[in-house]
Amino acid sequence: MNFFKKLKTYNKHGRRVVNDPFHKNTLELTKSELKKTPKRTDVINFLLTRFNRETCYLEIGVRNPADNYNHINAGTKYSVDPGVEYQESSIDFKMTSDSFFDKLKNNEVLSKDLKFDVIFIDGLHLAEQAERDIKNALDFTKEDGFIVVHDCNPPTEWHARENYQYKNSPAHGYWNGTTWKAFLKSRFNPELYSCCIDTDWGVGILSKKHLVGHSIVNTNPFYEYKVLDQNRKESLNLISFNELKKLLA
Repeated sequence: MNFFKKLKTYNKHGRRVVNDPFHKNTLELTKSELKKTPKRTDVINFLLTRFNRETCYLEIGVRNPADNYNHINAGTKYSVDPGVEYQESSIDFKMTSDSFFDKLKNNEVLSKDLKFDVIFIDGLHLAEQAERDIKNALDFTKEDGFIVVHDCNPPTEWHARENYQYKNSPAHGYWNGTTWKAFLKSRFNPELYSCCIDTDWGVGILSKKHLVGHSIVNTNPFYEYKVLDQNRKESLNLISFNELKKLLA
């Protein structure tokens, strides 16, 4: 039998199934990640309960508000999204995060003196953009606040691909992009404490004050996925949600 015919079969829906172990392992890791709890919403709401005051929340990259934003419990909250993927939603600031932060700094939206308790970053999942979002968020987060970054723990290099449109891969349509590189770079910053909750594709947490995890020496200067995968727990400071609760008790 031809090698490629033996490798590829089709399921009852007419979709191609590749039967080699690498593809099967990627599928199993995807299924495992989808089952993990709690979700990012629960982590964010927990962080918001740490403050004994009226809280202010900002979400960068909302897409569909029903996925997360609508379920966030904060006294005041704002949403930023260009509305490209999901145009039906009501977003407070329908623009890119770069435009929003520029306008915020120039007092053209809200107030340049406004500081947030929690800023959630879930915008364009590419390292360069995620890094800019983190840097901008640091300027507008309170000293005891938190920055939360989604998609910091891609289970395979297919999930961490740069091109979202390349869906004919072992990860299919699931995509975490290269956000992990921006989060890892923040882990090298001695002025920040950080950890990554091992759930919902990796919920990264950054803080200027709360001791959730010390910075590390850069042992992955070229940001290679293979190196990340070999040292995932230490590189990301991968912890459970219960461990986070103990750290912030």
